Amino acid sequence: MQIYLVGGAVRDELLGLEVKDRDWVVVGATPDDMLQQGFKQVGADFPVFLHPKTREEYALARTERKQGRGYHGFTVYSAPDVTLEDDLKRRDLTINAMARDEQGEIVDPFHGRTDLDRRLLRHVSEAFAEDPLRILRTARFAARFQPLGFRVCDETRALMQTMVADGEVGHLVAERVWQEIQRALHEREPGAFFEVLRDCGALAALIPELVPDEQFAAALSALRHIHQRQGSTEQRFAALMAPLPRPACEQRAEALKAPNDSKNLARLTAELLPAVADSANTPDADQLMALFDAADLWRRPERFADLLVVLACALPQNRQGAIALIERAAQAAAGVEPRTLLTQGFKGKALGEAIRQERLRRIAQVLSSPTT
Repeated sequence: MQIYLVGGAVRDELLGLEVKDRDWVVVGATPDDMLQQGFKQVGADFPVFLHPKTREEYALARTERKQGRGYHGFTVYSAPDVTLEDDLKRRDLTINAMARDEQGEIVDPFHGRTDLDRRLLRHVSEAFAEDPLRILRTARFAARFQPLGFRVCDETRALMQTMVADGEVGHLVAERVWQEIQRALHEREPGAFFEVLRDCGALAALIPELVPDEQFAAALSALRHIHQRQGSTEQRFAALMAPLPRPACEQRAEALKAPNDSKNLARLTAELLPAVADSANTPDADQLMALFDAADLWRRPERFADLLVVLACALPQNRQGAIALIERAAQAAAGVEPRTLLTQGFKGKALGEAIRQERLRRIAQVLSSPTT
């Protein structure tokens, strides 16, 4: 039995980055061997074990053979005769196909260290084309490592374009696409993820509404600003989708299987951005009241605060004043105390109408003195 540290841990060690997760490959062992040493088996598709003390994952060396379309269409072979090189060859990129043995020596059959030095994202073998999820993973690594000077090499970009042309992206499961998008939104340069996808043609299959130059530039600008503010996943997704009309935004968010919080914030952003962005029209009290009702300011003030941040990131500099005005109006309207109106004798529907009228009055007061 031989044990090797593999993949991202080796890559990040060589780059001088913090290693967050350690994965191990075991060569020359059977599942019974692992169980006898106290490992706990997890996963049904292939033999993966948790270390009895560290709880880190140890996988038996394996190979994969393509049997169908999409990333599910593989059969896995794992046995003591599978070599370390066999296992590394099935990986996506050369920088992820290195190992370190128990003596600390680097095993690098596919020249990943050279590609680290050259700052290249390169596929290990033509087997890369068998798994369309690797297009998204490569784009995500570009988003992570672009600040270090990494780029997708020409040969890998051409292979990704061929995969897209062959229709492989259409076989991806929406939930896995969302997982990759969600991770990419929090990488060091999230816009690079979408640039790589657009360059290879995958964006046209996944989020075609963002492909046109104007929409793409606006989406990446908003995403860049929300990233600088360390926004949440919901805010980042809403910023990305901000240039789309509401119907297109809703349809695409649903197709991507985005969680409800992300879908709702994106919908509100797409609905409200055009009104706020229009410098020719200043919203009146009734329009702002409708905006606050649509955003459910009264029950979801935190989401409304998130919405204002996204809107600010999606708007040009000359419209930032509109956000400040809306924020002051929202604070004024939300400050209405129903108990005060109750003491004045309002009840039932009359109370509801009195609350509404007081909110409108306070909004109008803010609008009448916008610079205060």
